[in-house]
Amino acid sequence: MDAIAYERAADIAGAVRAAREPGVAFIGGGTNLLDLMKGGVERPVRLVDITHLRDEGLDTISARQDGGIRIGALMRNSDAANHALVREKYPLLTQALLAGASAQLRNMATIGGNLMQRTRCPYFYDTAFAGCNKRRPGSGCSAIDGHHRTHAIFGFSEACIAVNPSDMCVALAALDATVQVVGPNGAREIPIGGFHRLPGDRPDLDTTLQPGELITAVDLPPSALSARTSYLKIRDRASYAFALVSVAVALRLQGEKIEAVHIALGGVAHKPWRATIAEGMLIGQPLGDNVLRDAAAAQMRDARPLRDNRFKVTLAERAMVRAVNVAAGRQTRGVTGEPA
Repeated sequence: MDAIAYERAADIAGAVRAAREPGVAFIGGGTNLLDLMKGGVERPVRLVDITHLRDEGLDTISARQDGGIRIGALMRNSDAANHALVREKYPLLTQALLAGASAQLRNMATIGGNLMQRTRCPYFYDTAFAGCNKRRPGSGCSAIDGHHRTHAIFGFSEACIAVNPSDMCVALAALDATVQVVGPNGAREIPIGGFHRLPGDRPDLDTTLQPGELITAVDLPPSALSARTSYLKIRDRASYAFALVSVAVALRLQGEKIEAVHIALGGVAHKPWRATIAEGMLIGQPLGDNVLRDAAAAQMRDARPLRDNRFKVTLAERAMVRAVNVAAGRQTRGVTGEPA
């Protein structure tokens, strides 16, 4: 490993100043960044430790005046999942956070770091494969002609077919979260739908953050859909595995009709994928399996599966139907958190 300079930031302003130099990375829990550094994928020249910025509220959760909440970027995933305000007002976020990684990693990983997770594409992680546009722009994409069972079916390009690995971000997409950041040009907020990028011709850029910007918090708006939620994660094994397909659902019923519904998909694109087509078809409709199947099928018509991941189309359709049924109370949840 190359020599790396280390600096502990005393405040947000100092952290932002330090990050103006090229090759600087912020470090919080380090659960993803340190793995990438050990593998030679990431090579920062300086680490700016932000874990001591507690005086500025980055490790707290607070109620907002509008009825929503603010989650500090340094909140540990496990602490956020079990916080009373989150469990009461946003159980969907609790479900998604507890579905991610292992208990040990959740105890270290931060909310801000979760937002910044890099893809788990094996060709990105293994530097023996020279062709990875995300790691080495212009070098090609080994996954396209390689083994791509876990890769994208929406929004990918010829430059990259990787998927975003986060469970938390899928829930945030369904909850219409906003990411608060501070940088050299001051503070700004980014709607969660605009925070992660599709790969296009620059898959090395995962987010729309500008150089030197630091995530300070995630804001969740007041939600009228918190009573009926479900997070369904389908994976190869029940513990410590990334989603092949995941679905976050928040639902409001008026009698037997769907009055409002938010659906987001994970494991299918370079960013959490909001199922707006299915949402539009379901609003005002009576809750029933035929209605749900038609909406899910319509959502998946624009999918572009590859040789190894065609199964994801059917899997996502069925997962959406199951997740909405669980949110509506028409199916029970099993001991693993998935529908029984």
